[in-house]
Amino acid sequence: MLDLSNLKVRPSSKRKALRVGRGNGSGHGGTCGRGTKGQKSRSGGTIAPWFEGGQMPIYRRLPKRGFKNRFRVHYVAVNIKDLLDFEPDSVVDRDALVKRGKIGRKDERVKLLATGDISFALNVRLDKASKAAIEKITKAGGTFESAEEG
Repeated sequence: MLDLSNLKVRPSSKRKALRVGRGNGSGHGGTCGRGTKGQKSRSGGTIAPWFEGGQMPIYRRLPKRGFKNRFRVHYVAVNIKDLLDFEPDSVVDRDALVKRGKIGRKDERVKLLATGDISFALNVRLDKASKAAIEKITKAGGTFESAEEG
């Protein structure tokens, strides 16, 4: 019977490491398979993946325009019409939206927008909402609470 106590490695699955630099009779003596001269033959000699052989690199050839704000906060838009399949008086937060497939990931920030109408109360706890969306939620008897992280 085969169990953890009598497992063995198949002999064909292990290959011995190639021993280079052990004399010319081994077939891997002398330059040890690195070729002759040049940066890649030296010890510690590696070429950066983005190096293009001395030609003008692509990041310098391409034009740069505009401004990219590194601190921009991205929000995923969810409309009121997307909340219609929730049960009345249920809590709508990121977790609930992920479960229903309305947003992709739980760590995305969500803003509620006012497209669509709602006729039942919901307790909405999202990062942001438009004034019109908050008005529609409260008019239907629900509440909106901002879950914005500081």
